Amino acid sequence: MAKIHTSAAQALHDLMADGLTIAVGGFGLSGIPADLIDAVRESGAKDLTIVSNNMGVDGKGLGVLIEAGQVRKVIASYVGENKLFAEQYLAGQLEVEFTPQGTLAERLRAGGAGIPAFYTRTGVGTLVAEGKPLEEFDGVTYVRERAITADVALVHAHTADTDGNLVYRYTARNFNPVVATAGKVTIAEAEVIVQPGELDPNHIDTPGVYVQRLVQAINRVKDIEQRTVRPRPEARRAEALTA
Repeated sequence: MAKIHTSAAQALHDLMADGLTIAVGGFGLSGIPADLIDAVRESGAKDLTIVSNNMGVDGKGLGVLIEAGQVRKVIASYVGENKLFAEQYLAGQLEVEFTPQGTLAERLRAGGAGIPAFYTRTGVGTLVAEGKPLEEFDGVTYVRERAITADVALVHAHTADTDGNLVYRYTARNFNPVVATAGKVTIAEAEVIVQPGELDPNHIDTPGVYVQRLVQAINRVKDIEQRTVRPRPEARRAEALTA
């Protein structure tokens, strides 16, 4: 079956529906499947549950779905950069399930591995553990966490081959690999697409068996939430001479 699709919208057109659970890779605005997120927005699907490290910022990344009123519930570990998210949450318009970051990654990994639940010490004695089963192992208390399996998983890779094998770079290695395994249908966007056999098998991060659809990523500016830089050396020298 051919995995290549002509656009993000075309790859999603027969999958989108109200009430879906969608897992999204990346970390903040880095390594996110921006084209696929935009295609979700354009689909108009509502009452979505979004599983992601966070929800981007206002007007960027997953923040565009918040602005469009398409999200009913968020399962995330950090949401501090999105003001509209906070407003909707405090107004009772948005359901939020906060999950420790490592636990979120493991819930996705477990979902991809067919493991329905697992025990962890993280969150015991806090709000995170409220209403969840506790169990003692070797004198230590653990909380049971359910795995996450999404209806659709969206990921961004640097390089892919036409069989759907994926290679990630830098921050895209955060969450994209586990998200890719946790979807009933996984769609990947890749900056570079090559022919089978051109990728070193030792360097493949996500095997193509997990990826059902693939699109060429649009060449776009890669945003980050906060850009912090230091003066260039020549600027510092000029400041010292004029001081």
